[in-house]
Amino acid sequence: MIDHEGPTPLYVQVADAVAARINTGELLPNRPIPSENQLVQEYGVARGTARKAIQLLRERGLVITVVGRGTYVAASTDGQAPAH
Repeated sequence: MIDHEGPTPLYVQVADAVAARINTGELLPNRPIPSENQLVQEYGVARGTARKAIQLLRERGLVITVVGRGTYVAASTDGQAPAH
């Protein structure tokens, strides 16, 4: 749940929410995350906020963006082979 009135910036809250979905396995490695437009709709934030959230996820190493294709959950970096 996004707290629009709280002290934590909205983009950080959105990034944390997406990161939680990655950590629980709801969003899988090498699969796309929701688009900026989907994040705008789902979390009720501005497009720029969604963009900053995705940038923060990139900086955290959780996602990669492929130009012209979209943003994907990064492959596992824990040294283990991906589960099939």
